[in-house]
Amino acid sequence: MKKLDPQTPDFTDQNIAKLAELFPNCVTESRDEDGALQKAIDFDLLKQELSKNIVEGTKERYRLEWPGKKEALLAANTPIDKTLRPAREESVDFDTTKNLYIEGDNLEALKLLQEAYLGKVKMIYIDPPYNTGKDFVYKDNFTRGRYEELEESGQVDSEGNRLVQNLESNGRFHSDWLSMMYPRLRLARNLLKDDGVIFISIDDNEVHNLRKICDEVFGEGNFVANIVWQKKYGPANDAKYISQTHEYVLVYAKSIISWSPGLLPRSESQLSAFSNPDNDPRGVWRASDLSVRTYNDNCDYDIIGPDGSVYKPPASRAWAVNEKRFKELLADNRITFGKNGKSRPMLKKFLTEVKQGITPDTWWDREKSGDNKIARYEMKEIFPENIFDTPKPTKLILLATRIANLNHNDIILDFFSGSATTAHAVMQLNAEDGGNRRFIMVQLPEKTDEKSEAYKAGYKTIAEIGKERIRRAGRKIKEENKDKEGIEHLDIGFRVLKIDSSNFKDIYATPDNITQESLFETVEHIKADRSAEDLLFGVLVRWGVDLSLPIRRETVEGKEVFFVGHGDLAACFEEEIDEALVKSLAKKEVLRVVFKESSFKDDNIKINTEQIFKQLAPATEVRVI
Repeated sequence: MKKLDPQTPDFTDQNIAKLAELFPNCVTESRDEDGALQKAIDFDLLKQELSKNIVEGTKERYRLEWPGKKEALLAANTPIDKTLRPAREESVDFDTTKNLYIEGDNLEALKLLQEAYLGKVKMIYIDPPYNTGKDFVYKDNFTRGRYEELEESGQVDSEGNRLVQNLESNGRFHSDWLSMMYPRLRLARNLLKDDGVIFISIDDNEVHNLRKICDEVFGEGNFVANIVWQKKYGPANDAKYISQTHEYVLVYAKSIISWSPGLLPRSESQLSAFSNPDNDPRGVWRASDLSVRTYNDNCDYDIIGPDGSVYKPPASRAWAVNEKRFKELLADNRITFGKNGKSRPMLKKFLTEVKQGITPDTWWDREKSGDNKIARYEMKEIFPENIFDTPKPTKLILLATRIANLNHNDIILDFFSGSATTAHAVMQLNAEDGGNRRFIMVQLPEKTDEKSEAYKAGYKTIAEIGKERIRRAGRKIKEENKDKEGIEHLDIGFRVLKIDSSNFKDIYATPDNITQESLFETVEHIKADRSAEDLLFGVLVRWGVDLSLPIRRETVEGKEVFFVGHGDLAACFEEEIDEALVKSLAKKEVLRVVFKESSFKDDNIKINTEQIFKQLAPATEVRVI
């Protein structure tokens, strides 16, 4: 019976396997630290395979390099032995919600999400820490030499937490920020659907570098836009040089040929341009210029108006259609000469025949996307205390969701969740159109300043602020829409999952250092503080099962069994598993079944379990932990 691997996927091994399929001659062997043989790639030979010329040494090429880039790539590919533990008491509607709030380092979270959400996320929005010379906290693993250097100098603690300001005087000022962003973006790309899209808020400090690493991660051809967002209504008079009233939102598609932007609704003023003065049965229309700049001799002719007036194209222009097509349009009542029939000819554009919305542009003013001031007022409505300094307005995220062209059941991810504006916006959007979109928020439990209003109000971490905002915003949205049909079904809950160390003990003892007392500790390999539900979520993560599926507990043959989704998985972690339970679970024909390896009543039951499932439920996968 196979065991579930406790680690996240090893992307290095996966990449080697992919290359081996394409270039089997480039696969060789090397020895690891323990002397065991492992597959490796002959990079010199691979370079030659990918070149039409003879490769002799390194050549200059156009790309972004910085100190630590290789370590950042290694950080993205290296597997971790972590798990997600449910926190029911901090959740809302834990058993029924489809939304997730993951508390912990986002690099680890992205790795833990790889199996279950690979290629399933439609939209990612992130507002990462800007590289402004202030703190940005992250917990990446450095290579040994680099890590020890930082720890000895006091720049990180024993767990890898960043402790100092990233001052511009730091020789790695840009490099540290890039090393933080690069692996996260690589992992994020894996999660996007083929028609998925990512929006990244950023300011002038790193927009140029962010554009380069996004070109590398997503592909330059998948660049969509560099949007300018009006973050302030007016200039700051105390600005040292020129007041900055804007930031940027970089937009990249997973595959530009698979994604198309959503159209934005027309404003009242735009709709007012359409009218129906002649009671045309096709509805409201607006007059459109019948001439074009590009001159065409076939489209240079005289038009005779109803009153006999002769109209020629404006100087250096031509009509948009030739004379034959014009007569067809005139016969179809698609040409107007104004209310009194004495104006120059215009083409009637019917609202029902034009695009059902406005094409998005790269200038997002405060009116359509909100600004910092609006965002603070928004937070003030939810929290009377001033507990978060730099929230983004929900209008900004709502505008991004509309351009992302979301379906009603899509998943939206924000792995720099902060005050959870993205979750607020997703709930608001669902309330507006009855959608069932799901959000996944990820936030490091970064401590708030003890002198801050947030700390005084009882919020010890940024994650606590985010969770409370979702609770309050959800209630507010439901109250404001209480008369709307179906609002009672709006999902305003979220399932809190916290990143923690593995559910299993680290047992690396050799015969020389095992004592009689320590021998008993190795019998049970699961940590004493882990509940059955902790083990269940560890299984969901490792087996790639949707973490938001409904979970129910049933008693089967006297044992507690978890059933996940609609036949997706059954798990029993009770002791003394017997044949009766095994047969009962096999008859349910679920997709996956998992047991604790040490919980079988005896070795015969353990051996027979595989045979029972092969006979009664051959399609069911059986694993142990």
